[in-house]
Amino acid sequence: MFVDAEGMYHLYYQYNPTDTVAGNQHWGHATSRNLYTWDNQPIAIYPGAEGEAIFSGSSVIDVNNTSGFFPNQTNGVVAFYTLNTAEEQTQDVAYSTDGGYTFTKYVNNPVISINSTQFRDPKVIWYPLTQQWVMVVAYAQEFTIGFFTSPNLTTWTHASNFSRHGLLGLQYECPNLLQMPMLSNVSIENPLDESNVASSDMFILYISINPGAPLGGSIGEYFPGTFNGTHFSPVDQAARIADFGKDNYAAQFFYGIPATLPQISIAWASNWQYTQVVPTGQLEGFRSAMSLPRYNALANTTRGDYTLVSLPYDLSPLYSSTSSLANSSALANSSLMYDYSSTAPSGAVTFNMTITSIPLANVTGTANFTFISSVTGESIRGGFFLGGDTPFWIDRGYIRGFENPFFTDKFSTNSLIDTDTQTFRLQVVIDRSILEVFLENGLRSATTTFFAEGMLDTLVISTRELNPGVQVSAEVFGLNSAWTPLADSNGTVAGNVTMASQRVRRNMLGHVNL
Repeated sequence: MFVDAEGMYHLYYQYNPTDTVAGNQHWGHATSRNLYTWDNQPIAIYPGAEGEAIFSGSSVIDVNNTSGFFPNQTNGVVAFYTLNTAEEQTQDVAYSTDGGYTFTKYVNNPVISINSTQFRDPKVIWYPLTQQWVMVVAYAQEFTIGFFTSPNLTTWTHASNFSRHGLLGLQYECPNLLQMPMLSNVSIENPLDESNVASSDMFILYISINPGAPLGGSIGEYFPGTFNGTHFSPVDQAARIADFGKDNYAAQFFYGIPATLPQISIAWASNWQYTQVVPTGQLEGFRSAMSLPRYNALANTTRGDYTLVSLPYDLSPLYSSTSSLANSSALANSSLMYDYSSTAPSGAVTFNMTITSIPLANVTGTANFTFISSVTGESIRGGFFLGGDTPFWIDRGYIRGFENPFFTDKFSTNSLIDTDTQTFRLQVVIDRSILEVFLENGLRSATTTFFAEGMLDTLVISTRELNPGVQVSAEVFGLNSAWTPLADSNGTVAGNVTMASQRVRRNMLGHVNL
């Protein structure tokens, strides 16, 4: 993924053009100027022979033509991918002279080969202090991330390894390395305000694990630390979990975002334990989706130095109206019910809840939300206990459209109440089949898929047994479909069509469906 000089975001994703399960992997391609309204593009990279698959990787813009692929050109794109065969996984290169739409495979591929079937997912960045390119790549079942350097994107030298840190699971995958800014104060109402974002020499190394996550299947973890161009040194040995749900895996960060700004990521919103069997329709032609795009920065908190803060990329362009659909500034020990079936026909809404004047001791009370289908009675719920160890929970167990022993239905985390502001903030975004929650200005987040038999159309927000003096406010906004202008009469958006019966669809928030 990268953003070009004209502000166009390019998303490449794992795509099987002939089936709705993994296999026959290609690089699908979509482009956007706002990260919500996407245009489908032709397949970017194809396998070259039977038995080959184009696995995950990354892309960069070779502005200075270090590769020699782009004479008299400053917008040449170089893609790095794992070529998977039964005999070996190698790191290969392809280049694009038209801005990332079509690619030519490098004639001297592979650029890295170690005679291994478990060596994959190259992520490449430019490191200006040494004027070198840097690649991180997973030695998957050795629990090792290898660091390689190159002056020209085709000749690579091994520099160091990062081995056996954090949660191991059964293998490492999809590493990311990038510099991260710091937030001066994560507690303010808008922590991403440019005056609150400071440049930093901190990096994060992001590693995906599958299988072997604590809740089963797939998960992402990250390590903050320093990087000198060849070696990464974590600040400690702690495993920091990026998302406490079960459907946020292999997050990737866009190349081309200045290091002084919050970095932008998108993850795969699924889990390898059940992604091959979750429901899909015969006319839909997809079985997976991407998460919301997220802003990311580091922040120091009461009990967590260098916590990765993740918040949704600006949703306001999708608001169905300039004012909220429903709101209340007096929700303490009260409730708000809103039927959005007619005002948000996309089925996508977001709400913000703020609890203030929380006492410093002897705290009581709960704050809960429920999305309900008025037709089937199904629901997905969540809530926060303000007292004790302040747990937050999500429950998708009242959704009936999918049963699987690995489709865990309950998730929880702990979110400390900020003692300086005595405030708790919650943002929730729901699409037709994905729920994402962001606690305490993004200090905790979760992504949860669900498959309802009936469309959810009613929201209930309630609080109970709060201490006297506690104040609660909430606002609900409808979100327009990002795909309606592109849909045919059946609601289908044509994508990377390689067979007459094969189409790619997008869900209502613009999540890219795979």
